[in-house]
Amino acid sequence: MKAHQADDLATAERLYREVLELRVAQPDALHYLGVLCHQNGRSDEGVELIRTALQVTPRHPDAHNNLGNIHKECGRLREAEACYRKSLECSPQHHHALSNLAVVLEAQQRPLEAFDAFEKLLKAAPRFAQGYYLLGLFLRNNAQGIEHIEQSVGCFREAYALEPRFVQALEALSVSLYTLDRRDEAAQVYRDWLERDPDNPVPRHMLAACGGTDAPERAPDDYVRDTFDNFAESFDEQLLKNLDYRAPEVLAAALATVLPVPGASLDILDAGCGTGLCAPLLRPHARRLVGVDLSGGMVKKARLRGGYDDLEVAELTAYLQQHRQAWDVVLSADTLVYFGDLGPMAAAAHDALRPDGWLAFSLEVEEGDGDQAVLSSSGRYRHTRGHALHALQRAGFGDIRISEDSLRKEFGQPVRSWVVLARRGGTEAP
Repeated sequence: MKAHQADDLATAERLYREVLELRVAQPDALHYLGVLCHQNGRSDEGVELIRTALQVTPRHPDAHNNLGNIHKECGRLREAEACYRKSLECSPQHHHALSNLAVVLEAQQRPLEAFDAFEKLLKAAPRFAQGYYLLGLFLRNNAQGIEHIEQSVGCFREAYALEPRFVQALEALSVSLYTLDRRDEAAQVYRDWLERDPDNPVPRHMLAACGGTDAPERAPDDYVRDTFDNFAESFDEQLLKNLDYRAPEVLAAALATVLPVPGASLDILDAGCGTGLCAPLLRPHARRLVGVDLSGGMVKKARLRGGYDDLEVAELTAYLQQHRQAWDVVLSADTLVYFGDLGPMAAAAHDALRPDGWLAFSLEVEEGDGDQAVLSSSGRYRHTRGHALHALQRAGFGDIRISEDSLRKEFGQPVRSWVVLARRGGTEAP
């Protein structure tokens, strides 16, 4: 278990199996080996090991909870819910099971039941900082009025008061304050954070996002890397909580209208691959599928998910510049929102594509007919249609197709997005 906690998974697996050779069906070894197998991308094996452990110790709340976590992270929400409820039958105040139950209920669009689970959680564990943080996100994501955003502010403040190292609560607090148009308060949160941690790129960038300093042309690499390294473990869970997140599916469907019938014939780059959500959608078209991301934590999760022929940790524009005419398709789902000026990336993508190759990406909508990229309070950039069009035209793309859709929700409301396709060597569509 010490090796497992130190993330030395190879040693931990060897020792768990030695225990099981000495004592067949030792339940703790089965349970934790099951967790480890899931961490290594062998989720089905993990499920069977924990189920075997539960045959030996059927009233083990932690084992039921961890079995639920595997189902949750594999997208099997009903199975996860059943496991969490079984854990709570064994231990009614098991706060991790209550927290996870609230998450999967929200993911199944059952907000009233989710809220009831959060109330039980904070009654059972009134000093559980993560519980206040999750409730704050729930209130903001499902806000029906301004009062829910105001309540989220209180939750984030309480989470940070209980756990002063919980910097995600600070960031969430500032976003809620900014949403309430309390911009000076939001900026002050980041200034105070920077005073305590002057080298941290997150408050530095987010202070600019609140208008406290000049906006950079793009989000700094260290900000993106740190944000997503810290977010990697909970990334898929956060997306599960937002069932309207559809960027991979929408972009893959858009590409399907211009690509040949899937025949595993194309070299495809998933640019900003994250945890690998696009891989199963792109794989039928791919002779070779490569993912690249600035966050090593995200790439690690994508490697466990599987589906790629290769995965690399690299800055996107530099990677494209190093691979000229290497790809038939470059797809970037929900990544270019961290770029302000799209010009350098568009030029690099054009050179990285082969003749008649396709670039597909998503952006958040900025209103207006001009050529603008605006840093928003979320730390992401919004772009006008004109900016995307002009950047692609200047890079040499033709057959440019820009449509509007909603790829996710924020604060309970759909986020307007551009879905963009452009072909190297085509002619611009009317």
